[in-house]
Amino acid sequence: MTAHSPVSSADALPVWSLDDLYSGRDDPKLEADLAEAERLIAELGRFKGQFLACRGQAERLGLMIAQGVSLYEQATNLVLATGAYAGLASATARNDPAWAKAEADLRARHAAIGAESLFLTLEINQLDDWELENALKGSEAAARWRPWIRRVRLTKAHELSPDLERLLIDKAPAVSNWVRLYDETLARMTVDIDGAKLTLSETLNRLSDPAPERRKQAADALAAALAGQTPVLALALNTLAFEKQVEDRWRRYPTPAASRHIANEVDAEAVEALAAAVVEAYPRLSHRYYALKAKAMGLEALDYWDRNAPLDQAPPRRYSWAEAQAVVLESFAALTPAFADRAKRFFDNPWIDALPRPGKQSGAFSHPVAADKHPYVFLNYMDERRDVLTLAHELGHAVHQTLAAPLGTLLSDTPLTLAETASIFGEGLVFERLLADATGKARRALLAGKIEDGLNTVVRQIAFHQFETRFHDLRREGELSPEAIGKLWLEVQGESLGPAIRLNPGYQHYWSYVTHFAHAPFYVYAYAFGDLLVSALMEKRREDPAAFAPLYEQLLAAGGSKTYVEALAPFGMDPREKSFWAAGVSRLERLVDEFEALG
Repeated sequence: MTAHSPVSSADALPVWSLDDLYSGRDDPKLEADLAEAERLIAELGRFKGQFLACRGQAERLGLMIAQGVSLYEQATNLVLATGAYAGLASATARNDPAWAKAEADLRARHAAIGAESLFLTLEINQLDDWELENALKGSEAAARWRPWIRRVRLTKAHELSPDLERLLIDKAPAVSNWVRLYDETLARMTVDIDGAKLTLSETLNRLSDPAPERRKQAADALAAALAGQTPVLALALNTLAFEKQVEDRWRRYPTPAASRHIANEVDAEAVEALAAAVVEAYPRLSHRYYALKAKAMGLEALDYWDRNAPLDQAPPRRYSWAEAQAVVLESFAALTPAFADRAKRFFDNPWIDALPRPGKQSGAFSHPVAADKHPYVFLNYMDERRDVLTLAHELGHAVHQTLAAPLGTLLSDTPLTLAETASIFGEGLVFERLLADATGKARRALLAGKIEDGLNTVVRQIAFHQFETRFHDLRREGELSPEAIGKLWLEVQGESLGPAIRLNPGYQHYWSYVTHFAHAPFYVYAYAFGDLLVSALMEKRREDPAAFAPLYEQLLAAGGSKTYVEALAPFGMDPREKSFWAAGVSRLERLVDEFEALG
């Protein structure tokens, strides 16, 4: 592969087609599917009260579970399809009020549908363990739903009365409008640099520019743009945190993160062990590496806009879309051809949206629709090495989602602790492929990039987790001003980045573009969880590649049907032990050792 000029023509990058779902907001099939979902839920409504009426009748209860949960899944497939369509279309048109309205209206319709099925999980959770076990043992059709029932019953101790549960569902669309406000505020924001108005994604990309003056210019302009939006974003975040605080109090969750741990089916102790291992390693990882990087760049310390800068001002290696595709598919094929074949389908079909453009939100994701439909991949491709890794990350998700799809929607849904496994593994495969071909300065630059990606995924995400934890703790005492949030952000970032990074004026506003804080509180630790877990898995692969591949495929194909402890048992790993996380941290530390040795 040879270097080339940056991607510039609009037709060089794919834009997805959502026609596999619906042809437009006015497609009659959209309304027909919503009506069918409502019909299925109405049919499910005939079972209301019947689960409790079947107590002591194992055979009848098993039949009720088999039929009721099946109806619920069929309706869920239709709700997810309509919701995915609106969400995907809106993600590329955040500047279009019509799509914003359509998405909000659908969200309200979904909430109404969901409210009518609320009794299902509430009644299941009122049954005793022995009653459920007898019913499942006596019916193969009911036993199929055992993993889903296990996950439902994790929330048993935190459920409210049916009326209160219905109230929360009914008001959920209003609460989610604060998330919508957050997204739309950032999507409408432009960053003025030399008369050009850049999107958030384009500006963040400039922070990796080889020229120091361009990085500083982008950083200062972004800080100014964010400063203008922080009053609105801080209000949205405060409101969402307060809403969460009220619900957590009623549900008797001991900590703000507790509901996320339950959703992830992970022990709080495992997350605490993970965070402790990473925080303890700050001096050996981020503090040490950034000091080495400053020295390599001939600087006493790095300004915050230098954190992800290339080591020199030589033009960075560029990758056309065709090259990115080739690298990803070759890397996936090195694990097993089946992985590459699944990923290739996304290139062969209009299932990827990679073209940056006004109105398109920042970030990247692989959006599962329902088990009976394919996912869609979303990213903003800027033709850099990081974008190739992002593509591998999201296609890893997509492969994972398609492997688990035969289980059906309810069982394929994977807890976040395992949901990041295939994506980060995909990144690791691509990095190994790139590093194998690199020598000299190119190898050192790749190592630097890999270390920085590791720091961004492990250290930075745990720092985000620490920031969220402290923010939610302080929010209990009252609303935090944008200035208070900025001060907290600087404290946490200073602890994680260390003395070799200068947190210049303006950086206090940078918390505001991390949309996970609004979208999914306490999601972020899953990235660190997944990264260090993948480190352990890749070590297992090196020990015996042939034996590893089928075990790994089984792990992904299991979706959410197994807990993370069960899923990892065949590999002889237990993430509940702090030593497990320390071993993953050590692997990243060894990369820093190699970087230092290259001088």
